[in-house]
Amino acid sequence: MDASSGKRKPVENKRELIAVKIEGQCHCGFVTYEADIDPLKVSICHCTDCQALSGSPYRVTVICSGEQIRMTGKPPKIYAKTGDNGRTRFQHFCGQCGSQLFTSGEGGPDDWGIRWGSIRQRAKLRPTRQIWCRSAAPWANDLGELPGQMTE
Repeated sequence: MDASSGKRKPVENKRELIAVKIEGQCHCGFVTYEADIDPLKVSICHCTDCQALSGSPYRVTVICSGEQIRMTGKPPKIYAKTGDNGRTRFQHFCGQCGSQLFTSGEGGPDDWGIRWGSIRQRAKLRPTRQIWCRSAAPWANDLGELPGQMTE
């Protein structure tokens, strides 16, 4: 409450950026990168494009800006695709092994995504949200009920 006016002060929903340095690469090591990311910007996407591109029921991505990523190896190849929302997304992948590494769009502060599986420190990055849930596999949230093995 503001003492002079007697009115409530608006609550600010700002938090300090938590920057964590990560390194990553494609499966064969041809394309490598470093990035400074916010570990709270990890998303699961259930859209049909992510399902088709990954061959999986969903894809996990760390959202960031292009300025946060530094290429340290060879550059990836790029494929453009217009999504169900009408926006063009660019898929960045290794031209040698085909590993998908990044997605980018037409600009904006959170317009890049780093593919979780390419990040060396991925075990420390837990998703904080899910998007395109209308396309989610009906069993996607029931995996804890399946029997599991540590290796095969």
